[in-house]
Amino acid sequence: MTRHLPLSQKGRMQCGQSVTESFANIIHGLKVGHLTDRVIQRSKRMILDTLGVGFLGTSTEVFHKVSQYSKIYSSNTSSMVWGQPDFRLPPSYAAFVNGVAIHSMDFDDTWHPATHPSGAVLPALTALLESLPQRAKFSGLDLLLAFNIGIEVQGRLMHFSKEASDIPKRFHPPSVVGTLGSAAAASKLLGLSLTECQEALAIAASFAGAPMANAATQTKPLHIGNAARHGTEAAFLAMLGLQGNKHILDLATGFGAFYTNYSTKVLPSLDSHSWLLDEQDVAFKRFPAHLATHWVAEAAAAVRRHLVLSDGALLPADHIENIVLRVPDVQYVNRPFPDSEHEARHSFQYVACTTLLDGDIAVPSFFKDQVSRPQVTELLRKTKLEHPSDNLPNFNTLYCEVSVTLKNGATFTECCNTFYGHWRNPLNQEDLEKKFRANATKVLPPNKMENLINTVKKLEDLEDCRVLTTLLKGSEETSKTSSM
Repeated sequence: MTRHLPLSQKGRMQCGQSVTESFANIIHGLKVGHLTDRVIQRSKRMILDTLGVGFLGTSTEVFHKVSQYSKIYSSNTSSMVWGQPDFRLPPSYAAFVNGVAIHSMDFDDTWHPATHPSGAVLPALTALLESLPQRAKFSGLDLLLAFNIGIEVQGRLMHFSKEASDIPKRFHPPSVVGTLGSAAAASKLLGLSLTECQEALAIAASFAGAPMANAATQTKPLHIGNAARHGTEAAFLAMLGLQGNKHILDLATGFGAFYTNYSTKVLPSLDSHSWLLDEQDVAFKRFPAHLATHWVAEAAAAVRRHLVLSDGALLPADHIENIVLRVPDVQYVNRPFPDSEHEARHSFQYVACTTLLDGDIAVPSFFKDQVSRPQVTELLRKTKLEHPSDNLPNFNTLYCEVSVTLKNGATFTECCNTFYGHWRNPLNQEDLEKKFRANATKVLPPNKMENLINTVKKLEDLEDCRVLTTLLKGSEETSKTSSM
């Protein structure tokens, strides 16, 4: 891949270097010249999508609750809340609130091994960009480097465990690896020393972790918000000289406590560094729900085409005998009768039945009045799950098969192996920008929206990131309208 500046550092691994030291080495030592064309292009798409879902998230109940809570904190240094021109918070709390907004609808990007990589990192960086002294000027390449270091650290940590490759059962990954990724990104932007980068990782590890039991509740978005906030705080504390265990990533009682099969490896030297994002793209969601439900939606939409009558009307629901979904065994996405928007976003059954009824699924599909529709409940009662032994809970290999059997005995079955938006079948740029516009339209006026798209599209050419942060503030008029 093309490199973007002459590499000025040829760091080599020292004999006997610890895993934690090797992570600190890449955080401290990677330069903009290490970035490749593909990494730059992919990360710009991640940044645009994350900003869009963050803007959309400012309309949610959970966002308003954490905003009210965060207003009790103040400091002489403050950062913006995206799309809210009159709302500023101390940097770590701005990162927190923006992180919550990003994940408030479960609409943010997903990587493999399984995590939401961008939401923990970008809010930390935008908060820092605004709060650092005016004389500190950061370019778009500076932002891209720090962002990608935050993503890289998450990916490298997840590759230390086979457990991390599967859909999680115990800890929500962004709360674990995202916290350290946020700390790494913040450390890079703040210009921490090699030793301070190492300490920041140790401090962040003590902030990390949140249980999967809070999936499908208003608390789950806090996992991303806390990762952004705590990573920022870890970097600040390390900069002030706070110390932790210098071998935190090497130990089973350190970061290994989060995984049952933790096996570490010293990272390659700087001159042989390769980016995981170069090898593995992310998935972008077309509707706000758990990633596994996107296979269900495509398979259900294909079945629905068999249920449309010659006059264009849909076959009445009372003609359906049963609906079978053949999906992986993921307990927290098995919700036969969801009774909230958050449960509906984590329900194989709800996404299938809504798609069968409506032909599509979108942001309004998860509003309370839609979740409680009698027509949906009627189909939910006819739906059951099956878990084929070859259908493992892994975002890289899972599939979904939907079968609808009618009362006359006819059965229609369709299968989805890769949905549109998955890394094997990525959203094209036009559709990614269309998603951004739909998400940002209530927060940004049209001219600012287009300026932001173009700014992110040419981020590597941006000389001063204050151009970007100014665009994120939104406008007074749209802010008042969206809060009504």
